[in-house]
Amino acid sequence: MSTGLIIALIVIVAVVVAVAAVLTLRARGPRHGASLKRRFGPEYERAVARHDGDAKAAERELSERVERHGSLQVRPLEPAERERYEARWTAAQERFVDAPREAVAEADRLIAELAGTRGFPADGQYEEQVAALSVHHAHHVEGYRRVHRVAQAHPDGAHEGAAGTEDMREAMVEARALFEELVRPSRHDGGRRGAAGERTAAPSTRRDGHRTPSLLHRRQAKES
Repeated sequence: MSTGLIIALIVIVAVVVAVAAVLTLRARGPRHGASLKRRFGPEYERAVARHDGDAKAAERELSERVERHGSLQVRPLEPAERERYEARWTAAQERFVDAPREAVAEADRLIAELAGTRGFPADGQYEEQVAALSVHHAHHVEGYRRVHRVAQAHPDGAHEGAAGTEDMREAMVEARALFEELVRPSRHDGGRRGAAGERTAAPSTRRDGHRTPSLLHRRQAKES
């Protein structure tokens, strides 16, 4: 076989491999994007918006998050830990009536600490902690972002970025959903709560599963 024929065969094989790779990526792309949409829900749309509508760039970012944090093993809480966290959240809600800014700051600290206790990045790694939480709690992580932004806002209302009482109230309400997901036992925690855990259930949820208004909701109703 001549050298020219060998080179021609090599070129043909290389072209066939390249075409096959492109076709494979095209076929896989939509399915991959759909999978990320299902997994991340509203977080997928937020990522696309951050990338100015570039879905591919958003999907690369979300895929990287899954690679970094998808295998994270969430540590179960001991019953006594769960009771302490629930008691602290209740205290923060009660404090909101008289000191809303301090209550929001406590909620921000509390979620960061609780997430760290459960095995998510901690020790001031806010961005990495949020990225990891978005992989495992995509539908509620925005509440944590919001309460963190409000907690970090300048307290002087004359400055740009300052949060009003209503902003703080809404941030607390939205952040509570993530807190409840982090504090409740998961299917990997070894079953249902014991009696002590039931007695210290989150204050806005009755034992029959129906929600009762939180202090923040009651305060809003009174003001309106």
